[in-house]
Amino acid sequence: MRFRQALGEAGIEEWLAATMTAAAQMKVLKPVECESVIVDTTVQEKAIAYPTDSRLLEVARSKLVRLAQHAGLALKQTYEREGKRLRRRAGGYAHAKQFKRLHRVLKRQRTVLGRVLREIERKLGEISHERQVPLHMWLQQAWRICRQRPKDKDKLYALHAPEVACIGKGKARQPYEFGVKVSLAITHKQGLIVGTRAFAGNPYDGHILAQQLEQTSILLQDLAGAPRVKTVLTDLGFRGVDAQVAPVQWMHRGKLNRLNPAQQRRLKRRQAIEPIIGHLKQDHGMRRCWLKGVTGDAVHAVLCSTGYNLRWLLRAITRLGIKPAFFVLGWLRSLWRCATTCSVSLPLHESCHLNFEF
Repeated sequence: MRFRQALGEAGIEEWLAATMTAAAQMKVLKPVECESVIVDTTVQEKAIAYPTDSRLLEVARSKLVRLAQHAGLALKQTYEREGKRLRRRAGGYAHAKQFKRLHRVLKRQRTVLGRVLREIERKLGEISHERQVPLHMWLQQAWRICRQRPKDKDKLYALHAPEVACIGKGKARQPYEFGVKVSLAITHKQGLIVGTRAFAGNPYDGHILAQQLEQTSILLQDLAGAPRVKTVLTDLGFRGVDAQVAPVQWMHRGKLNRLNPAQQRRLKRRQAIEPIIGHLKQDHGMRRCWLKGVTGDAVHAVLCSTGYNLRWLLRAITRLGIKPAFFVLGWLRSLWRCATTCSVSLPLHESCHLNFEF
């Protein structure tokens, strides 16, 4: 945990850039290949329980009662036994699809939580200011849970992770996922990851395309010739932002009739990013993020992509023989020096400079 905090998101991005530099020095990646990329988005789920209304209300009540007692407040009633009983009843009614009874239980849970919150607010003056500060933050979040309704926007889905958003990707087996949206960019020809960013708040895919291309251009600066993205391939979810990505040539299936035969053949590799997303989730830990906060989401996504690129390099070594392994060993030595000496105060590409020694 300490090394992630010391490096920060910019330092972790240097690791991802170093894998691209190693691939270029091993001559398994030509810098010109990075001028054509494929971009897509996925959901990186947060390590939270499924956010049902009944569970959130009970967790908020028990959390506030525990904090109030720890701060020295004597509550008239904690509703401990009734809260647990209501939680069990709500689960049974939901399983049996008895929704009228379920709504009555939820109404009672909101009443109980509101009584506890109002009593804590009345008695806050009895304790010191230092003990009031943490209670104020949890009171605000508990009131959000108490007042939010199923159709509301920007709901709170976890007390310990307020940054979590509800994202629907149209999956039949999983209509809703709870986490952050992650954008990926890979090379068109070989599928090496050249950019990964996490975006909080479930933004529209097209609105984050320019930011993803900007990050990719920054990470490619260390390659020979400093290649810049000239062509990007996406799915139809990115439509409507042609002016934002100009002068980059942007191709998707909606423009099929306006593309020449060569461009249409290139567009057929758009879906090559889908299995890479699957490997990131299944083999490299992107399916569930256990790191805290918005920064934890961003760092975790880049670390997963770095791990994928390392395996990509190992497969390249297997194809080409053992000689390129010396490049990776030199890169690992430089990376270790970077992790122990870089400063978090410097921006991207200034926090650590990798000197390869072979």
